[in-house]
Amino acid sequence: MTEDGCRDGMPRQARKRPDPCAMVIFGAEGDLTHRLLTPALYNLARTNSLPEEFALIGVSRGDLSSQQWRENLHATLERFVGSRAEFSAAGIDERAWAKLSEKMIYLKGDVTRAETYEQLTSELERLEARNVVFYLAVADRFFETIIEELGAAGLARDHPRADGAPPYWRRVVIEKPFGHDLASAQLLNERILRVLREEQIFRIDHFLGKETVQSIMALRFANGFFEPIWNRDRIDHIQITVAETVGVEGRGNFYEATGALRDMVPNHVFSLVSMIAMEPPVGFDAMSIRAKKAEVFMAMPPVRLEDAVRGQYGAGVVLNQQKRAYRDEPRVSQTSNVETYVAMRLEIDNWRWAGVPFYIRTGKHMSQRSTEVAICFKQAPAATFQHTPVECLTPNWLVLGIAPKEAISLQFDVKRPGAVVDLAAVRMDFRYEDWFPKEPNVGYETLISDVMIGDQTLFMRADMVEEAWRVVQPVLDAWRSTRPDFPDYPSGRDGPAAADALLKRDGRRWRAVAPQLEVAR
Repeated sequence: MTEDGCRDGMPRQARKRPDPCAMVIFGAEGDLTHRLLTPALYNLARTNSLPEEFALIGVSRGDLSSQQWRENLHATLERFVGSRAEFSAAGIDERAWAKLSEKMIYLKGDVTRAETYEQLTSELERLEARNVVFYLAVADRFFETIIEELGAAGLARDHPRADGAPPYWRRVVIEKPFGHDLASAQLLNERILRVLREEQIFRIDHFLGKETVQSIMALRFANGFFEPIWNRDRIDHIQITVAETVGVEGRGNFYEATGALRDMVPNHVFSLVSMIAMEPPVGFDAMSIRAKKAEVFMAMPPVRLEDAVRGQYGAGVVLNQQKRAYRDEPRVSQTSNVETYVAMRLEIDNWRWAGVPFYIRTGKHMSQRSTEVAICFKQAPAATFQHTPVECLTPNWLVLGIAPKEAISLQFDVKRPGAVVDLAAVRMDFRYEDWFPKEPNVGYETLISDVMIGDQTLFMRADMVEEAWRVVQPVLDAWRSTRPDFPDYPSGRDGPAAADALLKRDGRRWRAVAPQLEVAR
């Protein structure tokens, strides 16, 4: 360690310890609680990142005891051991689980009835829980109801302290979707802001909990050689891909009412766009960073219909397994016109990005699972290499791999060994697992911890949500009134042919959907 308190010459910051608090999960029996929230809380307990005094209260309609609820959640963790699910570990640390579960309490209740909140108030008073996180792990149709009931029961108010210290706080975590279009997002914000202040609301997007996503700002602003070329003078275009090999996985009812655009674009994908495109903030505090992200959305004109493509997967083979068509999935209409794939061409009309297209695509039952941001730089003048087939030269790419591998890769040209000047594309790779110990992580750990310490940096603000919907609203309106000829791409392919044409008309093409860079050999 150096004299200034750094290890290996690099500064280290201690994580702020959360205040003692309770977390109340509405939807305690649901898939989200079992598959993501409980593993995340367990990981926080295992790394000693929870408050010293912490209680977890689950609220749901099932007829369970607290012990049965704890046993059900533990059984889910055990099923994940050694699996390829979001939570994966070699085994369960029973001491960490015991520390988490000793204050896990289950309340049977209907979130639409006032007596549920009276019961919850009594339980919080019994536990002497002053700081409380309310987590809405429920269907979005219950968001307004729960928040209004919290307000009516007096559970949403911060409580001042007699000693003049900061007040005891109440915070609410809302899962996506934050509305289904611009009008519903505006209405949702209007109604919840009648009860809560903006600083109490944490609109969560687990994409932003991934390590590589959080590292985007560090990559840009902590390295002097990136920021000078991060603009329209040096960047040709940017591609953002969120490809999944899974289908709707039994969630036909949800997907029929949502579709790929609503499910992924105004939240997950636009969050990545904002981190790539934002201007340097004056500081790394939540207010400064969110202000710069909001400016990105405000600078985006609405997407034109000709700049959007949709598709729906048909039958095909994904990872050597035969898959059925979307219309043959359970609880999906045989005449469904819901998209399972969407691609768009976005523009950002500001000084940094004018003329640089952002191409985004996301879909299910594609050839590979891959989430990445690929930045294509403009080619160097080719006159120097006039005897080289310049039409075969590959562009320079900076690729930020987010899933399944967290990595950063840079592709550039070098001379092949030999007597003639013959260029070849090569690659430099950085993988997180090569440099840092891998910790089990489902993407919610950092976000839950941020809620407990009150850091809103990685959460969407009301105006950001509404601006994101504004950008895609013309496409939603147009698609609602037209019926495409589905299915449009076989399962195991990387989307419909119309998506290729979206780039081809600009003289570009999609990168292959794969966890690795394409390297010419």
